[in-house]
Amino acid sequence: MATSTEILTALADYQVQCNGNQRLRKMQRDWTKLIHFVAKETGEGFTMDVVKGEITGFRAGLDGTPDVVVTARSEDLCDMFWGDLNPSQKYLRGEIQVKASTEDVMRLDAITMIIWPEA
Repeated sequence: MATSTEILTALADYQVQCNGNQRLRKMQRDWTKLIHFVAKETGEGFTMDVVKGEITGFRAGLDGTPDVVVTARSEDLCDMFWGDLNPSQKYLRGEIQVKASTEDVMRLDAITMIIWPEA
């Protein structure tokens, strides 16, 4: 089980990776969302702000009304943010749940293809 500190550290790395990926930033330039990540086994939550495709912040806790909610085991969240886990397979097996509009789910699929191209 990953701790909150480990997840926040992984989120910090994920922010650097995403914001430094020019292809991803260009593709998501019109995507502004509030995203919640919830660890299934602990119920801990994390909030991520995405403004025009840039991750502008993240924090522990569930703030605001989310556009997207991703629920997974804490270890899977951590591995996903580190880039050690391609979330597509876990999503297809129902181990990662996503509550979002169809458009936002498609955006997440596109992000997955860019961040984890071997999927």
